[in-house]
Amino acid sequence: MSSRRMNDIKALSERLGSLQITEEASSEYKRTDTEMSAAPAPVAIANNKNIQAEMLKNMVLDLGWFDGDRTKFEDWWRGIRLFLKSNMVMETDDRITAILAHLRGGVADIYAQRKLDELDEETGTQEWKEFVQEIKTTFSDKMKVADTE
Repeated sequence: MSSRRMNDIKALSERLGSLQITEEASSEYKRTDTEMSAAPAPVAIANNKNIQAEMLKNMVLDLGWFDGDRTKFEDWWRGIRLFLKSNMVMETDDRITAILAHLRGGVADIYAQRKLDELDEETGTQEWKEFVQEIKTTFSDKMKVADTE
């Protein structure tokens, strides 16, 4: 092995700390340019998606419970939508369940329990657009709506 190669390995080893790089390990993972371009890297793509998901989770914090206070609904609703998106909650049943899980206390608690009972009794699922309309009608601040008209 050339002295330049040994110096490169030594420099990398010092930078990486406890990780050890050996000639055997580095030659094991060598590929020619044609192999690199011909072989896709599905693991790297999957890892990239996981990293993106983790970054989104860290960007959008769980905003906690909604207690039915109509003056706080619009901010909470925007936050819960971002929370669902950043946590990649895409299925309608999962979205509705996550939202109901964030309703606690007061009118919100009553609504969540009624909705949960309703969904338990039904064999089908509720449509997302229908649920959104229902929750907005139930909790939107009527005074803000009147002010905008």
